[in-house]
Amino acid sequence: FRRLCQRERAPFAVIGAADDSGRLRLDDALFHTTPIDMPLTTLLGKPPRLQRDVRRRLPKTQPLSLDGIAIDEAVRRVLQLPAVADKRFLITIGDRSVSGLVVRDQMVGPWQTPVADCAVTAASFDGYTGEAMAVGERPPVAVLNPPASGRLAVAEAVTNIAAARILRLNDIAFSANWMAACGQPGEDASLYETVGAVSMLCRELGLCIPVGKDSLSMTTVWHDGPREVRVISPLSLNVTAFAPVADVRRCLTPQLQREEASLLLLLDLGGGRNRLGGSALAQVCNAFGETTPDLDDPAQLAALFQAVQLLNDSGHILAYHDRSDGGLLACLSEMAFAGRCGLDVTLPADGQALAVLFSEEPGAVIQIRTEHLDEVMAACTGCGLDPQHLHVIARSNATLQFNVSHGGEMIFSQGLMDLHGLWSSTTLHMQSLRDNPACAEEEYRALLDAGDPGLSLVCSGDTAAAPPVHTGARPALAILREQGVNGQVEMAAAFHRAGFDCVDVHMNDLLDGSVTLNGFRGIVACGGFSYGDVLGAGGGWAGSILYTPRLREAFRAFFERGDTFGLGVCNGCQMFARLRDLIPGAGHWPDFVRNRSEQFEARLVMAEVMDSPCLLTEGMAGSRLPVVVAHGEGRVQFRDETARGAALPILRFVDNRGAVMETYPANPNGSPAGLTGFTSDDGRFTIMMPHPERVFLRKQLSWCPPDWTHEESPWMTLFRNARKWLD
Repeated sequence: FRRLCQRERAPFAVIGAADDSGRLRLDDALFHTTPIDMPLTTLLGKPPRLQRDVRRRLPKTQPLSLDGIAIDEAVRRVLQLPAVADKRFLITIGDRSVSGLVVRDQMVGPWQTPVADCAVTAASFDGYTGEAMAVGERPPVAVLNPPASGRLAVAEAVTNIAAARILRLNDIAFSANWMAACGQPGEDASLYETVGAVSMLCRELGLCIPVGKDSLSMTTVWHDGPREVRVISPLSLNVTAFAPVADVRRCLTPQLQREEASLLLLLDLGGGRNRLGGSALAQVCNAFGETTPDLDDPAQLAALFQAVQLLNDSGHILAYHDRSDGGLLACLSEMAFAGRCGLDVTLPADGQALAVLFSEEPGAVIQIRTEHLDEVMAACTGCGLDPQHLHVIARSNATLQFNVSHGGEMIFSQGLMDLHGLWSSTTLHMQSLRDNPACAEEEYRALLDAGDPGLSLVCSGDTAAAPPVHTGARPALAILREQGVNGQVEMAAAFHRAGFDCVDVHMNDLLDGSVTLNGFRGIVACGGFSYGDVLGAGGGWAGSILYTPRLREAFRAFFERGDTFGLGVCNGCQMFARLRDLIPGAGHWPDFVRNRSEQFEARLVMAEVMDSPCLLTEGMAGSRLPVVVAHGEGRVQFRDETARGAALPILRFVDNRGAVMETYPANPNGSPAGLTGFTSDDGRFTIMMPHPERVFLRKQLSWCPPDWTHEESPWMTLFRNARKWLD
């Protein structure tokens, strides 16, 4: 344990020992006293039973009047409500690719729209089983009907995680996070009733909640002069669902497919009631309403889950999205945004248009081929869904227009990109306040480019070739890491697949002499958060080599051997760049400084492989491929024009049309001419900011063209080229 902690630079202390005395004793070595010496039974004995005398407090309600609410204004307000709107500004600042096992993150489709229903990770690099997780919550409903808010949270978690291929409903387990303002009038009773309602629902569905937590003092009090101000949070239940996944490749997304003959089917678990209490529409009208949505028939939720899994397995579902915040309008809009596909929506004639569009009753929408309608309806009813509440709600169109009809009359029509602009305007304003406002504006304009073709995958001739078969001994490769680096596992997986014997080498192994570089043919410095991801962390990593004479000479000797190669990625790229004076032919390498956006950037972007002597990219020149970036300091900065002129770039950021980009977010860090990777004069040593090791398999890409059927992505060529060069 001590050796492990020393290697990982994890401080520890021995603070005591267990014995059979049955006492808890604390000795103070400084003052030679014993501040604590007591029987454990006093501390851990049977506690007194907690009793509370509570009373229900009925909410003050007022029916939500829909008179005078124009549908255009309702759409405009609801799509900009933070609970409904585009949350890209929160998503792109988190590393969603680390581990290389992330199969489904928030970003969906070739335009990377953040609308995924659930997250999916693979259990291994080689297999297709995995895990899914999803969230459900509905705190606004708790203001009016706390038990209903709990049932809706469970239902939303289930309809979200249903997008993954899960064999059985009872494979799902929940974590429940309860938040309430206990001690405030009516709040304890609301909590008690909601816990009971959720418990009963889970028993009916055969689901369990093995773990959870609570925060039961959700009250804030302060004084404004002589006046006491008190804010009470409404009861909130956040349900996180977890389940094993049978096949991570069969995860459904909301991205509409541009099928000429397809339709969208609404699976309505609200039974046509379309209650608006606590909805986004009520909130943007400065009201709460009276009657809330609810899960009135738990069996219908189980039937929906079973039907979606059956139809997913048979390949009948082209797109899937659950109905929750913002109601049917938000659900359909997000599906259309993700697929850049117009919709003709036809609302049921027997319902009030606004209620149908904005009710947040549980349910889901699926896209299917028109020819499969009868078969899909039969499957849904066979699983137990009420056929009266299965509605053909929309059909796709090729006009990028979002049209809504009710009772044979067109009641709403607007351009899809105009709606997208409304939905993303909240992110624009938040991002402008937090980051470089010029970058926020550039991203907003790029989002609204109706002609943007989206991500693509353009391979040179050799990139898609069948992988070579390697025999004999595996060359030894050092997977080098420093404190906090977290990209070593996926890097080792990629090189292992290419035929290398990958060895985990911590900097401490080199410092204490337990490992040397003599036996390695290659060395890879991995990405991650070295030294706690402080600014210039790569420089600190390089400093441990440059200012330790023995290590400096060991690395110099390794670099100067003619039979070795090296790669530095992300944080390792920064580190290798600082070692350029030790690497033959690398004196022109640039530094990597803070991103132009002034923010950590985690995205899937397009990169073009350039013609260069780099051994890793041999035969790949001209390829334009999606690649993951995850860094806060990736902007290239040359020391002078001489270095810039001598540089040998291997990668540059391009937009979805293939044009070299300096604008955000196609160029996520603001590097000149989009440059983001370089090689040495002889091509043996390479640095790059993107993470090809996190997308060397097709399943690791959050979007890949459907006609790419290879198990590996084109980026696997990088790693195979290294083995080919050694051979």
